[in-house]
Amino acid sequence: MKRSEIIEKVNSFLIEEFEAELEGVSFEANFHEALELDSLDYVDLVVLVEHTFGFKMKGEEFKSIHSFNDFYDFINSSIQVHQNV
Repeated sequence: MKRSEIIEKVNSFLIEEFEAELEGVSFEANFHEALELDSLDYVDLVVLVEHTFGFKMKGEEFKSIHSFNDFYDFINSSIQVHQNV
């Protein structure tokens, strides 16, 4: 899957499921501040990522994600690892 496809899918479910504002979703924007998710929202986000991209994600992996770009990179690298297994 191309990175552009990942970005499109992620942005789509962030806007649809979490009512994120498109203008607040940019590569350098702070992921956590822009989305204002609570702990249950993070659980929902993990489920969406797992369902959409086909790999398991642990909630604590969000600690290393600061920007939307970090999130896209995380998904991209996880997909690559999953495909090579």
